[in-house]
Amino acid sequence: MENSEVEKSKFFIIVEIIEYVPNSVVIKTIIKKTTGNVSVVSFDSGEVLSEKTSPFDTFIQVIDGQAEIVINDESTILEIGQAIIIPAHARNSIKANVRFKMISTIIKSGYEDMSLNTF
Repeated sequence: MENSEVEKSKFFIIVEIIEYVPNSVVIKTIIKKTTGNVSVVSFDSGEVLSEKTSPFDTFIQVIDGQAEIVINDESTILEIGQAIIIPAHARNSIKANVRFKMISTIIKSGYEDMSLNTF
């Protein structure tokens, strides 16, 4: 499946730019830069993104359905419109008890400034 960015300067309805595919997790890139990326993701019911960690904070917002986000073994259910930040280096997984769509935003810049503030 094509994973190109959406066309710039053209409006779109975020929940409509990605479809559900049976037994799948589908990712559509909205914008991708070296400093971070924004993607919309659809999960069919029963799908799971296995536990992982990321060196960056990840912002997740549910735009359709309901998601289960597990961060360091603590589960949170998110409904449409709700969001959560998965902290950098935290163990996390994403589960679709029912099908859902989400926006995932990762910002990779700015972390280097944080090390300057530690003494």
